[in-house]
Amino acid sequence: MNGGGWYWVGYWISFVLIFLGCWVYCIASYGFLLGVGLGWLPSGIAACVLRFLWPLMLIGLAIIVLILASH
Repeated sequence: MNGGGWYWVGYWISFVLIFLGCWVYCIASYGFLLGVGLGWLPSGIAACVLRFLWPLMLIGLAIIVLILASH
């Protein structure tokens, strides 16, 4: 797989993870009825915007792991 192919793999993986994370947050914040019923809309918007930034999230995660591993 070439370099551009790896970007799209991370793109879709991050979309799913961000969407599910935001949806669970909406359910926890607004209750089951509103969270499940309407929480998918802001979750989808957040995932559509933030999925482009997945390389920055990966770099941040690597920095956190390095800091925790050094202690």
